[in-house]
Amino acid sequence: MARPFTVSAAGDALITQRIASREPGFQRLTEVIRSADARFVNLEGTLHEFEGHPQATSGGTYVCGSPLILDDLKALGFNLYSAANNHMTDWGEGGIFGTLATLDRAGVVYAGLGRHLAEARTPRYLETPAGRVALLALTSTFPAGAYAGEQRPDCQGRPGINPLRFETTIAVDRATLDTLGGIDRRLHFSAARQHSIQLGFLRPDPEGITTVLGQRFTVGDPPGIRTEPHAADLAGNLAWIRDARRQAEWVVMSVHAHESHNGDYEQPAEFIPAFCRAAVEAGADMVIGHGPHILRGMEVYRGKPIFYSLGNFVFQNETLWRQPQDFYERLGLPATATPADLFDARGARGGFAADPAYWESVVPLVRFDGERLTEIRLYPVTLGHGRPRWQRGSPVPAAADSGRAIIERVARLSPACRIKWDNDGFGVAAI
Repeated sequence: MARPFTVSAAGDALITQRIASREPGFQRLTEVIRSADARFVNLEGTLHEFEGHPQATSGGTYVCGSPLILDDLKALGFNLYSAANNHMTDWGEGGIFGTLATLDRAGVVYAGLGRHLAEARTPRYLETPAGRVALLALTSTFPAGAYAGEQRPDCQGRPGINPLRFETTIAVDRATLDTLGGIDRRLHFSAARQHSIQLGFLRPDPEGITTVLGQRFTVGDPPGIRTEPHAADLAGNLAWIRDARRQAEWVVMSVHAHESHNGDYEQPAEFIPAFCRAAVEAGADMVIGHGPHILRGMEVYRGKPIFYSLGNFVFQNETLWRQPQDFYERLGLPATATPADLFDARGARGGFAADPAYWESVVPLVRFDGERLTEIRLYPVTLGHGRPRWQRGSPVPAAADSGRAIIERVARLSPACRIKWDNDGFGVAAI
């Protein structure tokens, strides 16, 4: 591979209304995105005419936008779309099939969502003058029952997202575990679980693991919460990365993950770097993370960039015009309440609108010459924090002072990667 290849990437596009930005600089941001051969974004929500039914559990806000929104994302230049995230099943199977139909009609390359697990997990391919690009996408964050199921010869699979489940284990000393076990036995917290094991619906704990109060514990030092990728999901996704490596010149892996390290949402949980590095070892040229709606750090691993979260690119989670009654009830609102009442009540608790960190992002522009990574530029973006809800949420290039602060924040979160500010308005990561 001697040809140069460039990738631009954006984080979460939680997009629920048409993009008609007249902000100064919007066209300049579009030009940065469109300058690349492959142009990635995470489609954070469903695109259909309220098909299906709102589910009892969702990704938070029940996200649904008009299929016409995809025209705006295409006009921005995006040609690779992740459809694996915690909102893709907000409207049930009808919403899944409606979104699939929207994406298929538009003829875009997307990955991470399907009518069964194999369809959700397999790579999709984009043909560019710089070579063939494979896209794979998964999410570790999703409501119960949202992940796609495998087909069998005698039974159909289940529509949904491509999952990366993970195991959480809490390490404590022996005395603490004995104390917790005593509480569990006295109050019979595990009675239902033990009954399910006796009936054959659940497997007993593996050697060295004790489930107490609904959590997995082990005796270990130092104490703390440990996470690792689910073995079957890890193996299944790595197998398809290796397949893509043999089928395309370039392999892009998308990872949607909210999970944090010890409650610090700027830091990914342990299993996330473990998977991302394994993806590079299996053949991914670039791993693009998103999900927590805030920026996380990056690293260059074995000559390949890993972005742990690019934050929000479009964030229109307050301009939906239809939400289910379940959401209103959770906030103590009556059936006569309106969407504005709903979002006022949520905003009164603080939420996303109160914190400027949710309204800052970066758009990387990554260049390879042949197989060698040669440049990473990070273009800082702001989304209008402090404006009325109908005005905020669309991206524009950050002003010089705020742009430099955003890049310095990414640098602080990326101890393994030296990042400096360039006075032309972007950050540069050392290769």
